[in-house]
Amino acid sequence: MTYPKITVRAVRPALLTFLSAVVLLLSFGSFAQASAKSRSTAAKPTVVLVHGAWADGSSWDGVVGRLQRDGYTVDVPSNPLRGVASDSAYLASYLKTVTGPIILAGHSYGGMVITNAATGNPAVKALVYIDAFIPAQGETLLQLAGAKPGSTLADPTKAFNFVPFTGPAGADTDLYVKPSVYRADFGADLSVQQDAILAATQEPLAASALQEPSGPPAWKTIRSFALIGTQDMVLPPAEQAFMAARAHATVVKIKASHLGLISHPDTVARLIERAAVATR
Repeated sequence: MTYPKITVRAVRPALLTFLSAVVLLLSFGSFAQASAKSRSTAAKPTVVLVHGAWADGSSWDGVVGRLQRDGYTVDVPSNPLRGVASDSAYLASYLKTVTGPIILAGHSYGGMVITNAATGNPAVKALVYIDAFIPAQGETLLQLAGAKPGSTLADPTKAFNFVPFTGPAGADTDLYVKPSVYRADFGADLSVQQDAILAATQEPLAASALQEPSGPPAWKTIRSFALIGTQDMVLPPAEQAFMAARAHATVVKIKASHLGLISHPDTVARLIERAAVATR
């Protein structure tokens, strides 16, 4: 049998064509993977975390680290703690500087602030309440804290030290949590040393904020999520559950004090990421 003669000159164009096709396929695959990764990163919203009263941004440290590890951009603006309207106006202005979609989370009094600041802002895709107040229009901090039995805020004279000051709006009083009650009231599931440090470094809340009415709530139009600490002595779990149900929030309950964001940062971060994924 006679076989056709195959020359190197004949093989070379076919081989080059085959190799070119392989390179093209590999390049396309790498490009597709890079493109998918880029889309995944770009799709992640910025997470804005708002601290509560008698705290500062460092209360979110454990949560921030976990979110950043998972590829989220995280902002923790300062909450002035001067009053519901002014604090909310400040946060609303801050949110306008953030590019792209936002997941907005608030702890404790921070819940009052995010409820007001996010109203009318289409960039905010979800509200996440961590042991937080979820007010309806016209409600106050003191009203909500005392709506169910069990809050240590019900009698401010037992919970706070009072420091009078004069601000732009006139005479007011700064409230500091008494160090003697800080552990029992706020952080029973933290170490004694942690509570002592937090009590010593707390940021005060203006007393006038306790009775300042909340405005139109953002949870009327923005999907909400809530984490409830079942051992919370500041904001009774029963009241948190009522407010969360009223806001149609997705609820997670954990065995934690009012400072669940510090004692259970993994759980808090997971809920925030759940909100981010659910609202894409």
